[in-house]
Amino acid sequence: MIAGISMLTTMAGASGWVNGAGWGPGVCGAGILAMLVVLYFWFGDAIGESESGKYSARIDLSYRWSMSWFIFSEVMFFGAFFGALFYARAVSMPWLSDLDHKVIWPDFAGHWGNVGPAGTVEGFNTMGPFPIPTINTALLLTSGVTLTIAHHALRLGHRSKTAFWLFCTILLGAVFMGFQAYEYHHAYTELNLKLTSGIYGSTFFMLTGFHGFHVTMGAIMLSVVLYRVLRGHFTAENHFGFEGAAWYWHFVDVVWLGLYVVVYWL
Repeated sequence: MIAGISMLTTMAGASGWVNGAGWGPGVCGAGILAMLVVLYFWFGDAIGESESGKYSARIDLSYRWSMSWFIFSEVMFFGAFFGALFYARAVSMPWLSDLDHKVIWPDFAGHWGNVGPAGTVEGFNTMGPFPIPTINTALLLTSGVTLTIAHHALRLGHRSKTAFWLFCTILLGAVFMGFQAYEYHHAYTELNLKLTSGIYGSTFFMLTGFHGFHVTMGAIMLSVVLYRVLRGHFTAENHFGFEGAAWYWHFVDVVWLGLYVVVYWL
């Protein structure tokens, strides 16, 4: 219940923040803080139960199914956002620029990245794939490799190698987020590309920002896993905590490849 309330508080605060409400940042921050506290105690209890040997094969299976369905729900989230992007580009743009609507909006061009048929959006430049998005693609693909190496090392019982390659994965994720923050600053200050820049701006920041949030959450998960590895948790046969975080990270990698092609190249 507390987790649900904190999530609703976070979303309400974020909505107010985006729409310029003065209370938005404070409410959003309070919601995030409450959610982090809930997660700390929740995962702490789960880790304690796991290390004390209370989990049976049935509970392990339930965790695997739960993580699978959670990732599936995330697939649906991104599917909706990609669907909105597809509708705007493949349906709305050609429809608004056809001969029938040229009478209403004669100056409207149906190319992607326009300022809308009414011309109420400030002019902006679109974001291309070079250099930061391409660098970030290389970073995430490399992080997938380092995470796989860490997993194999754990299965072989090489704890120090597991910790090293897991740390490399987290570091690559942190560098990715640093580049994305720089990209957003560049978009706002030099390209005049903002969340209010029509359908292009809203879909660009929604897709890339939501993905960036997932990278952040994935890095936090892997950091907890790294801490557990250093504490001597997990064995070569029993390490679903590691596997669940790895599943999530690989999902984030795959989503970015779709973003890189659809958002930055097409």
